[in-house]
Amino acid sequence: MPFIPHTEEEVREMLEAIGVQAIDDLFDEIPEELRCGGLEAVPTGMSEMEVGQLMHRRARQDGHAACFIGAGAYDHHVPAAVWQLATRGEFYTAYTPYQAEASQGTLQLLYEYQSMMTALTAMDVSNASLYDGASALAEAVLMAVRANRKSKSRRVLLPRSLHPAYRRVVHTIVHNQDIELVELPFDSSGGHTDPALLASYAGQDFAALVIPQPNFFGVLEEVDALTDWAHANGALAIAVVNPVALAVLKPPGEWGRAGVDICCGDGQPLGAPLSSGGPYFGFLCCRQSHVRQMPGRIIGRTLDLDGNTGYSLTLQAREQHIRRSKATSNICTNQGLMVTAATIHMALLGGEGLARVAGACHENTAGLVRRLCAIPGVEPLFDRPVFHERALRLPVPVKGVLRSLAAHNLLGGLDLSRDYPELGDAILVCATEKRTDEEMTAFAEKLERVIGLQGGAPCQLQPKEW
Repeated sequence: MPFIPHTEEEVREMLEAIGVQAIDDLFDEIPEELRCGGLEAVPTGMSEMEVGQLMHRRARQDGHAACFIGAGAYDHHVPAAVWQLATRGEFYTAYTPYQAEASQGTLQLLYEYQSMMTALTAMDVSNASLYDGASALAEAVLMAVRANRKSKSRRVLLPRSLHPAYRRVVHTIVHNQDIELVELPFDSSGGHTDPALLASYAGQDFAALVIPQPNFFGVLEEVDALTDWAHANGALAIAVVNPVALAVLKPPGEWGRAGVDICCGDGQPLGAPLSSGGPYFGFLCCRQSHVRQMPGRIIGRTLDLDGNTGYSLTLQAREQHIRRSKATSNICTNQGLMVTAATIHMALLGGEGLARVAGACHENTAGLVRRLCAIPGVEPLFDRPVFHERALRLPVPVKGVLRSLAAHNLLGGLDLSRDYPELGDAILVCATEKRTDEEMTAFAEKLERVIGLQGGAPCQLQPKEW
């Protein structure tokens, strides 16, 4: 698409044609106190060449470090075919399928994606996509408040073991809509939400209970008990899941006696590279009874007059585009690119391939934890089963350790002190299927050396058998 800027003369002619003096006059209905003023922190524009040079410099900063950070974004292998196909012109420039007769390819792909997601989650319906896992959860909360006609409180139980970024995003999106988020503490020894804790909330009016699986610490929650408690107390159950984990864990549609009502999460593990932080995509599934409250696009399959299969947008009120705060999210860009990649990724791997990826991740994380916990002073924080990642306590300050490891091209985990200061010097580590034995051994050896140099137990420099 060519870039065709308006000249100052063209802008002036357009303003004269509509009878105003300046562009600012078009926004005079916005009260003065709500205007942000000048954007002093935003730098001046750059040329195309300068932007290219800047982005190349930033890409070089990423380097080729071995990544042992998880925390919601994972360094998985993405088969070369995924983006070779996703960047073909037919997919790469596709946007929103307003005209079904001209968008059958896009609609069929989205239908296939939705079918795969419902199979993976054991839910009835999936939408096409949302921006990311955090905003998908915010939409799930809004959806639950709309759908739960028995609840009048607009209160939602949110575990503190949920990803901190998810909690912040949900609060940002829903707090101005008079929705109260009630935080549930996690068990100090298990790192999970103890179902017994919910006894103190029994009989109170809550619209929904959020259940992460696994939670932010990688700990597996008692999802059956939590789901049944929600339903017994008139609340909807919202699952927040890792899609790779669902290849080996019980899907949320089968939790408890009736399954959850809504399921969401981040689709980044399904074919989206880390890419300096994105773009990723969020997924959202639900039971058939709540489908009319679901935001975003839903694709349906039908037959035309000649008996041929056809695809179209369904259950989408056109008014959602103009209802402002009452409108549901309508994400087009992710459907056109990220969901395309995810669909190809899932089709290439299949259920068996996803299960192999999940098994390799679990095995690598367990092997990494064994290596690290053999270092004097390093120990696991929680005593429950985990998937994908684990929280560890270090005998020395975490910031200095991670800085030293980064100098050796090792991204050695996430510092938990900002969001969970009560855990002390703790890190969250993860090892996906891409991490090799050599990388994990190098991580353990360098961590032991760094701890020794920073005042922990003396480092042992002789080679070890892991």
